[in-house]
Amino acid sequence: MPERRTVALVTLGCARNEVDSEELAGRLAADGWDLVEDASDADVAVVNTCGFVEAAKKDSVDALLEANDLKDHGRTQAVVAVGCMAERYGKELAEALPEADGVLGFDDYADISDRLQTILSGGVHASHTPRDRRKLLPISPAERQGAGEAGKVALPGHAQDTPPADLPDGLAPASGPRAPLRRRLGTNPVASVKLASGCDRRCSFCAIPSFRGSFISRRPSDVLGETRWLAEQGVKEVMLVSENNTSYGKDLGDIRLLETLLPELAAVDGLERVRVSYLQPAEMRPGLIDVLTSTEKIAPYFDLSFQHSAPGVLRAMRRFGDTDRFLELLDQIRAKAPQAGARSNFIVGFPGETEEDVAELERFLAGARLDAIGVFGYSDEDGTEAATYEDKLDPEVVAERLERVSRLAEELTAQRAEERLGETMEVLVDRVDEEDGVIGRAAHQAPETDGQVMIRTDRTFAPGSMVVAKVVATEGVDLVAEPLGDGGCSEEARR
Repeated sequence: MPERRTVALVTLGCARNEVDSEELAGRLAADGWDLVEDASDADVAVVNTCGFVEAAKKDSVDALLEANDLKDHGRTQAVVAVGCMAERYGKELAEALPEADGVLGFDDYADISDRLQTILSGGVHASHTPRDRRKLLPISPAERQGAGEAGKVALPGHAQDTPPADLPDGLAPASGPRAPLRRRLGTNPVASVKLASGCDRRCSFCAIPSFRGSFISRRPSDVLGETRWLAEQGVKEVMLVSENNTSYGKDLGDIRLLETLLPELAAVDGLERVRVSYLQPAEMRPGLIDVLTSTEKIAPYFDLSFQHSAPGVLRAMRRFGDTDRFLELLDQIRAKAPQAGARSNFIVGFPGETEEDVAELERFLAGARLDAIGVFGYSDEDGTEAATYEDKLDPEVVAERLERVSRLAEELTAQRAEERLGETMEVLVDRVDEEDGVIGRAAHQAPETDGQVMIRTDRTFAPGSMVVAKVVATEGVDLVAEPLGDGGCSEEARR
C-alpha cells in the first residue's frame, strides 16, 4: 500500500484566513491527504499568507523561508504559498521568492489536491497573473449571487461545489450540498464562520477589495448549517467574520438580514456565544445595535472600524464621520448595554495629517473608553489611491506619532480595564495549563486581540466551560476574576 501523502497548513493573518485554511484542510482530507500539525512532518507545507500591510507581508515571506529550510532537515519536500499575498502578487511573488515551489491563487482552491500533487511530483503549476477581483462580479450587488453560485468566480468559504457522498470521520460539509468542506485544525472552543467575502468600500489606503473582490454574502441557510456543524464538533463560541459585516444581506435584498440571522444563530444547540466582528460605523443601524445588545448569547461586542476621527483625515481616507458622531454612537450603544465591549484600529501619519488632526484623534480616544485599540503607522500600499498622494509625512514623523498614540492607547485601555473592577461576567475558558492556570475571555474580548481573563480558582474547569466570575484585579488590559457560586451561568451575567 503506498504511503499516504501528508500536508501541514501554516496560517498567518486574520480569522478569515483561518476559515480558508480549514476549507483547504477539508478539501485535502476528503481527497485522502493526512493533515499534520508540524510542517516538518509533512510532505508539503502550505503557507496561507497575509498581504494586508508591509509587516504582514514580511511575516509571510519569513514563514515561507522557514518552511523551505525544512526541506534540508526533515520530511518536507515542497513549500506552497496560498492566501492573500499569493493572490495579490502571483507571478511576481513566485519570481521574487524561488524558495516557494508553488504560488496558488484563490482560483486554485477547488483543485488544491491536484495542484499539490503536481508540485510534489516535481511538476510546475504556473503562478497566476494578478487581476482586480472587483471586476469579476457584477457591479450591481443584486446580480452577484448568481455569478458566485455558478462557480464562475472563486469565493473561498462559499458554497460552490458538491462534496463527496462519503466523507472521512471528523470531516463534513458545513451545510448540506451547497457548503464548502471544512476540517477543524485545532480543538479551541471558538471558531470563525465566514459571513461574506469582499468589500465595496473604496478606502484610499486599503488594497483588500482588489484581491478579495466585491462584497458578496453567504446565504443564511449556509451560515446556519456551518454553525450547527461546528457546534456538533464542540465549538462553544462562533465569531462571524468578513471584510464588512454591516453590509451583510445587501446583495440578498435585505440590508437588515443580520438582525434576523443573529437570533437564529444564538439558538443553535450547544453554542454559548455568538460574536460579530468588523462593523463599519457609517453603516450601523439602531436595529442592529438593539439585537447586539439585547439578544441572549449574542455578545454585546462592537468591533468598529473608526481608523481616525479628524474629519479632514477621514475624508482623505474616503471614509465618513468625526469625533463627536463616533462618541455619540458609542453613547447609544452603552445606553442599551453599559458593559458592552468596544474596540477599533487607527492609522496615524496618513498623508496630510496635521498635529491638530492627531490632537483630535487623541480627544476621541480619551472620550471613547475603548477596551482594545490597535494603532498602525501609515505606509503606502501597492495600487491604492493614497499611495499617489503627494503630501506624505516623513517616516520619522509617522514613527513619532505611532509611538505617542500607541502609548496613549495602552494607558487608556488599562484604565478601561480598571473600570470593569467589580463587574460580573461570563468567561468562556479557552485553555487550562500549569503555568497560566485557567484562561478565558469575557464577552468584550475577541480571541487574540482584546486581552483575556485569568480565573483565580482551585476548581477544575475544562476548555469550553462558561464560568460566571467577578473581576477582582487587572493587569494592563487583562482581567483577573474569581468564579461565583458553582461557576454556572446566570441571567445577570449574560447582560
